[in-house]
Amino acid sequence: MIFDSAPTHHLPDKPREECGVFGIYSPAPQDLAWLTYLGLFALQHRGQEAAGMCVSNGEKFHVEKDLGLVTQVFDERRLASVRLPGARVSIGHVRYSTTGSNIRFNAQPLTTRTNKGILGLSHNGNFVNALEVRDEMLHEGALFQTTNDSEVMLNLIARESHIDLMEATATAMKRLKGGYACVLMSRDQLLGFRDPHGVRPLVIGQRDDGAYVLASEPCALYAVGAKLIRDVQPGELVSIDDTGLHSMVVESKTPTPCSFEWIYFARSDSTLDGVDAHESRIRMGEQLAREKSIEADVVVGVPDSGIGAAIGYARESGIPFDWGLYKNPYAGRTFISPSQEARELKVKMKLSPTSAVRGKRVILVDDSIVRGTTSRQIVNLLREAGATEVHFRVSSPPITHPCFYGIDTAARKELVASTHSIEEIRELIGADSLAFISERGLREAIGGPGICSACFTGDYPAGTPLLNDVDKLVLEG
Repeated sequence: MIFDSAPTHHLPDKPREECGVFGIYSPAPQDLAWLTYLGLFALQHRGQEAAGMCVSNGEKFHVEKDLGLVTQVFDERRLASVRLPGARVSIGHVRYSTTGSNIRFNAQPLTTRTNKGILGLSHNGNFVNALEVRDEMLHEGALFQTTNDSEVMLNLIARESHIDLMEATATAMKRLKGGYACVLMSRDQLLGFRDPHGVRPLVIGQRDDGAYVLASEPCALYAVGAKLIRDVQPGELVSIDDTGLHSMVVESKTPTPCSFEWIYFARSDSTLDGVDAHESRIRMGEQLAREKSIEADVVVGVPDSGIGAAIGYARESGIPFDWGLYKNPYAGRTFISPSQEARELKVKMKLSPTSAVRGKRVILVDDSIVRGTTSRQIVNLLREAGATEVHFRVSSPPITHPCFYGIDTAARKELVASTHSIEEIRELIGADSLAFISERGLREAIGGPGICSACFTGDYPAGTPLLNDVDKLVLEG
């Protein structure tokens, strides 16, 4: 969460995961900067605006962070600066910022000096009561250097000077509410913790050399040669030091992990809370075909996260799947452009239709529709390429509410499904037909744990912020 407010009319037409976190503790000294770099590179899809890492060898505690991709922030010079001899513990972070707040001092990890030594924190998600807690602490004389809620957690931990780091972290967890997953380090200890509902993901792995790894997704474990042990459980706090891995459940509630991890965010090779991302997307497509069938000649997925659902739709419907859209692998991150024309051209730079759609009735499968602008452009691309019909199918229900747990969606007025009927959205994007998977169908397709579906229903399992009038204007329009 960022406390700054700013207009949202130039945001991309997709939900945006704000962060990916990574941490490693090694029983023997080794090049943890390089391993952290590899882990962050594997998590790059979770945040492309800033990257950073902290490394400690028990004496020195070095932090490097900046705006940019992992490969841009950590060139040879910067990576060399964090390659501390004898390193035993390290954490890292990749980040998307909330609108208007991608300033360098909000990049993570955040660090602070305490009576427990220097602490570093990487945080994914939002503390929904951070503003209240922050205001109380300000009145008590606390100082804050940034505008993000991660610093509230660090301050809460730092003020518990009479208890050890694990107990102090547990005390802070009880004070803060919301959806979050964090990794925390001292000079010789690594901690990881997850909110009581398990909204944001966090997994534990181990390398053959005994090093423990914490990360937002298993793909980061595999990148550093670690095997997945298990997920951090909702409300669990784990601590790793030279005596091994220790665990305590601080507060556990009904698990409601974020449904968009499986719909869109997680890499297709990740398994979270026992549910495989790729297989769940295929099941979403199969369920979508059962619920919203239509006659057509070819099924096309919007790369990348729409591909699994398109394959599933094709399998269930018997309509062949084909690669009707080519995604330019060199397009990279599409940053905000000042004009609508420039933004539309960037869509064409990323995606171009293939001959598979020419003269065909196309079922186009995507993971979500937020504002509808990109969806309209993709429909137009297919028509320009000779598609005779375009039937749009979406593997998530309509997004009608903003997220308070770490996903940058939009002000509610900018969520097209909150202000338009499905038929009106169909007209807006220019499709011949439009249909979304049902919430029940999504739950069945994901299976496994319960899910957070707040952005579809407005039912927020981990609470909501107390909004002042300015916040309400930003969120609701």
